[in-house]
Amino acid sequence: MSKRIVGLTLLALLALSAVAPVWAQEEIEPAATGVDWGILGAAFAIAIAAAFGASGQSRAIAAAVSALARNPGAAGDIRFALILGLALIESLVIYALVIALRGAAFF
Repeated sequence: MSKRIVGLTLLALLALSAVAPVWAQEEIEPAATGVDWGILGAAFAIAIAAAFGASGQSRAIAAAVSALARNPGAAGDIRFALILGLALIESLVIYALVIALRGAAFF
């Protein structure tokens, strides 16, 4: 057998052994109120906003570093545009947080 097949088999066995205790638990009565979909939706909204915000920030920083490497004389203008862009990206994530918390009826 190849090392890859053995490794994948061991990984699968490890994953199965990690989730096996879940099947041994007793059945729990569901909560009387059910699932609070507002909070769950807010969690997904924040996760998506944070992921794409971080992706946008990383691309902006990479572009700024590349621009600084090509033209060090324009460092002031590039730095200003970078900080402004990062602030606007972060504000969009904060707006998503506010909207998600409002949708979850926190305030």
